Amino acid sequence: MAEAREPWTPPVGRRQFLFAVFGAAWALQAARRSAYALAPGKHPSGADTDAYGHYVRTSRDFRRVKQEKAWCEKAFPGWVYMPWTYQWTIGYTPDSGRWSLGHGLNGAFLDGNGGTPDSPPGKLAWINQFGLHFYMDHTAAKHYLHLWDGGQQKAHLTELHGTGVRPVPVNGALKQKLFGFIRNNISQVKSSPVRAAYALDDEISWGHFVHPTMWRITDDPDAYKAWLGEIYGHVAAPAREGWVTYEDIRPHLADWSVREFDASPLMDQWSFNDSLWGNLLGDLVEYANSVDPDTPCGIVGGQAPNAFGGYDYAKLMRKIQYIEAYNLGSSQAVIRSFNPKNAVPAVTSHFHQSADDDIWQVWYYLAHGNRGHIGWVEGWFDGQTPRPWLDAVAPHYLEAGRKIGPLLLGSEWRHDGVALYYSHPSIQLGWILDAAAHGATWTNRDGDHRLGASHMVRHAWENMLRDAGLQYSFLSYIDVIQDGVPDEYRVLILPACLCLSDAEARAMEAFCRRGGTVIADYLPGVWDQHGRGREAGGALDTLFGVRHDLAMTAADVFGGGKLWCEVDQDANFGWKTYTEFLTNANSCLKDPSGFYKAVRAMPTANVRRVGRGTATLMNLSPQWYNAYRVAGYEAAQRRETFLRHVTAGGVHRWVEIEGAGEAAFGYEITYFRKPDGRTVLFVCSNPEVVGSEVGGGNAANLKTRTIDITLKFAKPIRSVRDERRGAALDDGTRFQFHWPQNEAVVLSFEESAPAA
Repeated sequence: MAEAREPWTPPVGRRQFLFAVFGAAWALQAARRSAYALAPGKHPSGADTDAYGHYVRTSRDFRRVKQEKAWCEKAFPGWVYMPWTYQWTIGYTPDSGRWSLGHGLNGAFLDGNGGTPDSPPGKLAWINQFGLHFYMDHTAAKHYLHLWDGGQQKAHLTELHGTGVRPVPVNGALKQKLFGFIRNNISQVKSSPVRAAYALDDEISWGHFVHPTMWRITDDPDAYKAWLGEIYGHVAAPAREGWVTYEDIRPHLADWSVREFDASPLMDQWSFNDSLWGNLLGDLVEYANSVDPDTPCGIVGGQAPNAFGGYDYAKLMRKIQYIEAYNLGSSQAVIRSFNPKNAVPAVTSHFHQSADDDIWQVWYYLAHGNRGHIGWVEGWFDGQTPRPWLDAVAPHYLEAGRKIGPLLLGSEWRHDGVALYYSHPSIQLGWILDAAAHGATWTNRDGDHRLGASHMVRHAWENMLRDAGLQYSFLSYIDVIQDGVPDEYRVLILPACLCLSDAEARAMEAFCRRGGTVIADYLPGVWDQHGRGREAGGALDTLFGVRHDLAMTAADVFGGGKLWCEVDQDANFGWKTYTEFLTNANSCLKDPSGFYKAVRAMPTANVRRVGRGTATLMNLSPQWYNAYRVAGYEAAQRRETFLRHVTAGGVHRWVEIEGAGEAAFGYEITYFRKPDGRTVLFVCSNPEVVGSEVGGGNAANLKTRTIDITLKFAKPIRSVRDERRGAALDDGTRFQFHWPQNEAVVLSFEESAPAA
């Protein structure tokens, strides 16, 4: 903490607390909020009667930068492997250029550190000579968007956890300084015909990665007040005095009832930081476009969706034109979902673990819409001699770069009519509830992607759907407030969506009444979008036909103790297996279905018809599925507890491996629609993925056997082509393959998936 302060102790009762801390204006908002209660079957209007809905529909916080598909694909064609040449010991010579192309390394990297490209003399000429599409890192220099390297962070922990201002505040002066770096760096490379993208900086954050950070990111004393006026409405904006930290809220979490619960002072601060950060990035991207109108600009080193660091991906993906992100906390699927028409080139990091894993990464990430790798060159060479594994991997890099990557140009991801809801306020509140287990040591918490309930619940839903042969996309709170739930979806799933606004609830109910299926696991909308417990029932209680008792406390959910979440994440901070994570120091009630019950006094699987649709509240957490799928094919059948409600909504797999059992279990099928109407389909393995805040996306327990499979379609397909072999196949419904499980089967055909 930056300074010693008296602990924040709310008066007894929420109304008194509001008046004592935030003044009468805050109470006026509560009254106004009650007046805007859920209107069944109606979408929010464009009027200012719903301040939050108006904010999301009109604020620059949500305005997109240019993200035109043809423009992005012209700059970043096909699939590109770009070595980050940390230990590139073979030089930039004709021999190394030919070796690179011969091994499928068809891309490159330049460093714009310090305002001028910092690379060996002649590297750009070498890149141009061999036609290596490159990105330039640190286009906005270093130590402005990313503050400190490595252990340097430790000297600044007091600042990170305190209530001061970011050491490099976001303001007009910073923006102008970064404009200068961008202009100087781009001007030195924009004549290259093979420039593919600019990255403003690596592993950026308004704090430090996703470390718990409490500071304000701007030194503008009026910015927060103005933003509160925008998000609440100027008449009803709370009169906030000072800046708070998690320590101001933590001591009250175990005792607060839902009705008394108010995390809005903290969550609003984080959302404010996210918005200012996103707007800064958008301005920098657009300035880069003004210097070079032909090349996308974005970031690299992206982290998991998180309460800290600017990783509200619903906002972030509207502000960038290029991204490399580590596969943490569903980030790859979230980015793919929020990428309009798969226009923005998204790549992943590659860290060598084994040749088998390298090959799997090529095909897995291609199968999920990625456009290449940034490869960490460490231990690739013995002096001037490349190591043998590079020869083993090269054919796959070559095939991805020359054949399958170009095949996917212009295509768009196809789902099966299933949407997973992305509620960033719920991620924020989830962190607040999770971190209570640490007590005063919350300042040491990291690794949310492998601890946080929001991440683990989301992961379980994704794996249940993939293992059942159903593809999905994430749907964000922004899109739902702006446009409602699109009719292309039949099923909307709410994974740990604790915080929902009235505008979102209206859109969800309207979707259900039109014939959609809405499924929530637990506590949906019991808090509002600011992290305040609701005063008139959960936002979706009417939809689900239930009544959440707003007098309930942490003692009434999951383990019945002092935590609102199902896992004591302090006791399990270094967990090794999912079963250990879910059982150690745990007193949750396990339902006969094999999943933990959420609200202990409420029934499970409440199903209700609403209009032409169906609303189902499970009152169960799906986290146990993460353990069941590791146990194997038979244990994973427990997913039917949740998935039966998904298929009842009218979505079914249309292609599968016929008779798949233990040997093939963990396979996934993805598909893309090309502009000519053809579908490109991948069969790949979907193992657990491991990584950290500094990179990765490697497989755990990867299957590498070659097995015989029969791919079975629900109806005949025609004009079928095995794209990897370059062979035409007969029309039909069954196709046989020898499948190396760390590779992919790739088909294209007419008669694509039934329209969702």
